[in-house]
Amino acid sequence: MLEYASYALVLFSLAMYVVLDGYDLGVGMLSLAARPERRREYGEIVATAWDANESWLILAGVVLWAGLPGVYAVVLPAVYLPLTGMLIAVILRGLGLEMHSAAGGYRRGWALLFGWASLAATVCQGLVLGTVLTGPHQRDGVFQGGAFDWLSRYGVLCALGLVAVYLLAGAAWLQDKTEGWPRPQVRRAGRRLLVATGLTAVVLGLLLPGADPQRFALGQPLRAVLFWLAVGAAAVACAVAWYGFGRRPDWRPFAAVATMTVCGLLGLVALTAPVVVPSALTVHQAASPHSSQLFLVLGVGLCMPFVLAYNLYAWRSFRGKYTGPVERPLPPPPARTHPLAAPAVSEGGARTVVRRILLVVLGILATALSQDVFGGVADWIGPVGVTVLGGTALAAWIAGDRRDRRAGYFDADAEAESTS
Repeated sequence: MLEYASYALVLFSLAMYVVLDGYDLGVGMLSLAARPERRREYGEIVATAWDANESWLILAGVVLWAGLPGVYAVVLPAVYLPLTGMLIAVILRGLGLEMHSAAGGYRRGWALLFGWASLAATVCQGLVLGTVLTGPHQRDGVFQGGAFDWLSRYGVLCALGLVAVYLLAGAAWLQDKTEGWPRPQVRRAGRRLLVATGLTAVVLGLLLPGADPQRFALGQPLRAVLFWLAVGAAAVACAVAWYGFGRRPDWRPFAAVATMTVCGLLGLVALTAPVVVPSALTVHQAASPHSSQLFLVLGVGLCMPFVLAYNLYAWRSFRGKYTGPVERPLPPPPARTHPLAAPAVSEGGARTVVRRILLVVLGILATALSQDVFGGVADWIGPVGVTVLGGTALAAWIAGDRRDRRAGYFDADAEAESTS
C-alpha cells in the first residue's frame, strides 16, 4: 500500500505546482501583451515567491524517481526533448525575472525574456502531459519509441490547453494583486480566458478516449461517482470565477480557478487510476521495493510541510496589492585609473556573461559525462577528465573574478553597504 502513498505524494506535488507556478507562468505570458510600463510590475509580483513555487516540481520528480521508477524509466526517454526545453526555459525565465528586478527600471530585453520563456516552459509542459496521457511506446516497462513521439496532435492540443489554463490563472492573480485595471476590462479579459479554457477542456476530454490506449471503466459505480463529482465541482468553480472577474473581493477568481484546476486533476485520476502510464502500467507494477517506499514516504512527506509553510509565509508576507519595486538598484561602479579598467563597463559585463555561459556549459558537460564514470562505464571521459574539467572551470571562475575585482566591478557592493 505504500506505493499508493507515493502516488498520492506525486499527485499532491503536481497539483501544488500547477496551481502555484501556473499563475507565475500565466503572468509571464500576459506580460507579453501588456504595456511596457506594466511589465516590470508583473515581474515584481511574480518575484516574491516564484522559486518556492517551482520546488513542488522537484519534489514530484524525486518521488517519481525513487518511488515509481517504472514510470520514470518509461516516461523520461519519451519526453527528453520537451523536458530539456522546459528546464532551459525555466532557467532563462528566472534569469530574466531576477535581472529585470535588479535593473531599477524597465528593461525591454529582460522583460521579453521573462515572457517568452514562460510561454516556452508552458508549451513544453503541455507536450509532456500529452505524451503521458497518450502513452509512450513501451514493451515490458522499457521505452520502445522514437525521439519525436511526443510531437502528436493531442500533445499540441494539450499544450494549447495548458497555455489557456495558465493564462486564466495569471489573469485571476493579477486582479488580486494589482490596481489600476478598469473593472470592465478585467471582466472581459477574465471571461474570455475562461471560455477558452472551458472549450479546450471539453475538446481534450472528448478526444481523450481515442488518444489514450487504455479503456476507461466508467461503468464502475465508485469511479463514475468520483469522476462526475469532480466535473460538477469544476463547473461550479467555473461559474464562481465567471461572476468574480471584475468584482470584489479580488481574491475570489483565483480561488475559483485553483479549485477548477485541482478538480480537473482529480477527475483525470478518477478516470485512469491505478494506471499511471497507458496502456497498462499500474502503480503496483511501477513501484520500487517496500524499504525504498518507506524511506521515501517518510523523507519526502516530512519535507512537504516545510515547503508548504514557506509558501504560506511568502503569501502572508506579500499579501495585498503591489505597491512598488522590492529592490533598489546598485550604483554604477566608479571610474578607475587602473589599466584593466580602461574598457567600458558594458564591454566588461558582456565578457563576464560570455565567460559565465562557457563555464556553465563546462559544468553541465562534466555532470553529464561523469555518469559514465561513476556507473563504471567511462566510454566518453574518465575520472581524470572530470577532474580536469572541474578544475579548469573553477580556475577560470576565480581568475575572472580576480580580474573583475581589480577592474573595480565589485566596488559597487561595498559602496552600497557604506551608504545604506
